[in-house]
Amino acid sequence: MRNFSADYLRRTRAGLWASRDALAALDLPSRERVLDAGCGTGEFTRVLAEEAGEDCTVVGADAEPSLLRVAREETGLPVVAGDALRLPVRDGAVDLVACQALLVNLPDPAAALREFRRVARETVAAVEPDNGDVAVESTVDSEVTLERRVREAYLDGVETDVAMGDRVREAFEAAGLVDVTTRRHYHRKVIEPPYGEADLEDATRKATGAGLADHETELRRAVGDEYDDLRTAWREMGREVVEAMQAETYRRAEVVPFDVVVGHVPERGFK
Repeated sequence: MRNFSADYLRRTRAGLWASRDALAALDLPSRERVLDAGCGTGEFTRVLAEEAGEDCTVVGADAEPSLLRVAREETGLPVVAGDALRLPVRDGAVDLVACQALLVNLPDPAAALREFRRVARETVAAVEPDNGDVAVESTVDSEVTLERRVREAYLDGVETDVAMGDRVREAFEAAGLVDVTTRRHYHRKVIEPPYGEADLEDATRKATGAGLADHETELRRAVGDEYDDLRTAWREMGREVVEAMQAETYRRAEVVPFDVVVGHVPERGFK
């Protein structure tokens, strides 16, 4: 299981659910008990609770105590300590088990889906990014080139399947879930004048190389000692971004596709 800091999760998931149309297949208003597996800092747990309504109990579960503390403090929702492969929940205890950006970070996502099937009485859902299909546009030409290079190296160096795409659906079916549906949801992030505080922070992280350092282990595994040259080029690009922002000429758009996959538990019936 790959681990991430609370700050990293906030940065990468900010604004993800500005539109919630893709969650319609989860049928959240009809649910009574929902579990968010691998809840992290609880952003998705909060979305599930808001869509399900006051009559539904939504609980987050995560194996990392520091993330659970953030989730508890920031959402006010109940959370429990629990590994995605050994959830502290009895068989069929909840209507729906859902997760966001979890399977792509597990060495054995099929094992997690089997565990979700055990816990869910009716439905299992996963919202997973396809990191191999990300699109980036920028007024700083070197940013587009470097981000493509870094993404390709990251995909080569990471030890889990972070670009599952259609394989998420296949994993659902292999876990014995039926009537599997999938819908693509696009997380579009735009940076343009006037820049917000988060935009300025992102630019600073590029200029210092901090953003690249988040994935140093995976990148070094793929490119070896070339990582140092890559980091130097990344910092130079970051300084170009900062200068363009000072001139208010910088604009960047990134689109990250997410697959919302929903399957049902046959032996317990479903609505």
